[in-house]
Formats: sequence, structure tokens, C-alpha cells
Amino acid sequence: MRWVWLAVWFAVCFGVAGASGRWTAAEIPGWYRTLARPAIAPPNWVFAPVWTLLYALMAVAAWRVSLAGPSPARTWGLALFLVQLALNFAWSWIFFRQHALGAALVEVIVLWAAIGATTSVFAQAAPIAAWLMAPYLVWVSFASVLNGAYWRLN
Repeated sequence: MRWVWLAVWFAVCFGVAGASGRWTAAEIPGWYRTLARPAIAPPNWVFAPVWTLLYALMAVAAWRVSLAGPSPARTWGLALFLVQLALNFAWSWIFFRQHALGAALVEVIVLWAAIGATTSVFAQAAPIAAWLMAPYLVWVSFASVLNGAYWRLN
């Protein structure tokens, strides 16, 4: 049964990745290409492998927490995980579909805080899960700065 939960978490995380990835991919050759690019922006090809790895790490982290014994940390951690995943999804919609760079910057800061809170609670339920979330927190820190740079330039 424990492996079924791993598959469920992969489906949840990659479901979000697939939906938001479609929005993103549709905007790359058009609108996104017209934006002034900050000097810190990595090449576009970097994003797909980075996000694939991050979503996989998130799924394993959520799975590890779901395997922990019943506790408030497990319950709150998984609830926060779903909140941050919804915020992750919303950022793609705001930035790529709505072209609202300023609103996306505010949203990504809220996302960053939600990831931090999730990681903190995960550490109480299953410490390895917090370490699995750390690269995601680092990447979203960079993404926040990058979003701010796009907003400032455009």
C-alpha cells in the first residue's frame, strides 16, 4: 500500500506540472519571447529538467510525510503541501496566462513562504522530507528574484 501512495503523490505533483507546463510552453514562443530578459535569466531549456527534478523531489517528500505516524505535524504538513502546490500552479497562471508580472511577484513571495512553512512542518513529521524540499525552496528563491527582475525590466 505504501507504494500506491508514492504513485498518488507523483500523479498529484506531475498533474500540476503538466497543466502549468502547458500554459508555460504555449507562451514561450510568443509573449515571453517579447520580454526584456534579465542578465540572470538562465536559458529556457534549463527550466524543464529543473522543474521535473523538483516535482519528483516534492512527490517523494510528501510520500515520506504520508508514511509517518499519525500526528498534527503530518496532517498540517500535508495540508500545507497542497496549499503550496496550489500556489505553485497559480503562479504559472498569473505569470504566463495573465501576463501579470507584478501580481506574479507578490504571489511567488507568498509561495516561497508557504514552501518554507511546509518544509518546517515536514521536518517535524519526517526530517528527510524537509531535505527533499530544500532544493525547491532554493529554486523558488531564485525564481522570486528572477520574477522581480522581469517585472522591473518590463
